[in-house]
Amino acid sequence: MYRKKLPENRGMLFPYESDRKLSFWMKNTEIPLSIAFLAADGTIKEIYRMKPLSLNPVSSRQSVRFALEVNQGLFERLGIEVGDRVVLPEDL
Repeated sequence: MYRKKLPENRGMLFPYESDRKLSFWMKNTEIPLSIAFLAADGTIKEIYRMKPLSLNPVSSRQSVRFALEVNQGLFERLGIEVGDRVVLPEDL
């Protein structure tokens, strides 16, 4: 929250200790972001665009372990799609 910028090619990873359905909103976030919901092995299960300052939740349909937020359009520019795998540090 309260984010006004995110450096290009950077993101915010939200790890959870167990799989669950996740929900995020954009309250007080002024930049457009995309969110990817990831399985425990890093496989991207879902990707959504999020609107700045929106109070509408963006929720995973499946139980997942991680959420990764990036600047909107980054996934598309890099050709990243559902089914691709993010390599995560082993200590997560």
